[in-house]
Amino acid sequence: MPDAGHVLRSTRVITPGGTRAASVTVADGMITAVLPYDAPVPEGARLEDLGDDVLLPGLVDTHVHVNDPGRTEWEGFRTATRAAAAGGVTTLIDMPLNSLPPTTTVDHLRAKQRVAAGRAHVDVGFWGGALPGNVEDLRPLHEAGVFGFKAFLSPSGVDEFPHLDQEQLARSLAEVAALDGLLIVHAEDPHHLAAAPRRGGPKYADFLASRPREAENTAVAHLIAQAKHRGARVHVLHLSSGDALPTIAAAKADGVRVTVETCPHYLTLTAEEIPDGASEFKCCPPIREAADRDLLWRALADGTVDCVVSDHSPSTADLKTDDFATAWGGISGLQLGLPAVWTEARGRGHGLEDVVRWMSTRTAALAGLDARKGAIAPGRDADFAVLAPDETFTVDPAALQHRNHVTAYAGRTLYGVVKSTWLRGERILADGAFTEPKGRLLTRPHRHPKDRTGPP
Repeated sequence: MPDAGHVLRSTRVITPGGTRAASVTVADGMITAVLPYDAPVPEGARLEDLGDDVLLPGLVDTHVHVNDPGRTEWEGFRTATRAAAAGGVTTLIDMPLNSLPPTTTVDHLRAKQRVAAGRAHVDVGFWGGALPGNVEDLRPLHEAGVFGFKAFLSPSGVDEFPHLDQEQLARSLAEVAALDGLLIVHAEDPHHLAAAPRRGGPKYADFLASRPREAENTAVAHLIAQAKHRGARVHVLHLSSGDALPTIAAAKADGVRVTVETCPHYLTLTAEEIPDGASEFKCCPPIREAADRDLLWRALADGTVDCVVSDHSPSTADLKTDDFATAWGGISGLQLGLPAVWTEARGRGHGLEDVVRWMSTRTAALAGLDARKGAIAPGRDADFAVLAPDETFTVDPAALQHRNHVTAYAGRTLYGVVKSTWLRGERILADGAFTEPKGRLLTRPHRHPKDRTGPP
């Protein structure tokens, strides 16, 4: 007997054509129609009336460090995906490093998939890694379904994932270009980092000086030059330096296939407000001054920066010492990205449609999942977040779902309460209660060459 499905009705549904009152019909895990608000409910279908809560497409977070297997005391698929669901994220792409082994061969990918199977509350895909000496592994990983390849241009912080020098970058980029794949890059120049002053201790100003903006600016420029030379598609990860934006804008205008992300912590936090010793704010590249934050917001508005992702990079609490030189660098923000960005966005005159574009539509396109994810439209997966945008809450670290309750947002009052989260038409979170894991493991869609375009 065919599934009669159900209808989600709201006075505010965010669709590709704008926000409107609508009834969204769902059957067999897919959106079948977006109808007028008062459309009759199909016979046998169940009605879910959301009132004035906003129905959003589920967020797609393409930058998450799950750390599983190998460092599961830092995080894990079960806890990370619970945090994702609690934050309205219905799809995440896992980074290849901080797990043991890293996702740098097909065998390592299979090991990670085995661990993730049956534990994921949301859909999960995987990035591969580009390391010195593993060029021959890139094509097999591509064929196995990774969404692209991550590389570092400076030390990653873990010995098992070394960075590429410029010659190694050229070789990896040539192979990725031959696959019409995507290279995603942590862009900081190691020579600028080596030359920067290094002082141990609790002062945030000393840590900021050790990761100068020139390191980002130079690495971004070198990456763009190599991408232009090879016609390759590249993506700049977690941009924090506003000074790099003119170079990026010029490259885009010149037709270079480059996309760029930034993160909630760069859009909502500033160096001026970070207390000494508060290493929960430490990440690389670092949170910079308020002027950089303002430039990043302008770049989101004009399209120079494409999307916003969490770069969720957790650790155990003991690694977050008050010495910025030795503390683990990473922000735990997977559950809080949507309310953090929405809180700042609304104060700057942006609407939820903008937030959806940055955190769902464009991230789905980046991963090549835009035929299935990232919009409330017929034929897409019925992945939703239900948000009360005018309600507030104060961040209590103990109430967060990720494994270790360390967060740079502790004590902040944020707008936007996620009331429920839906995956392929099934409610996976409501009123703080989770169903059993229903997430699927995703692989990169194989598209015909004629369907391949440049950056989203």
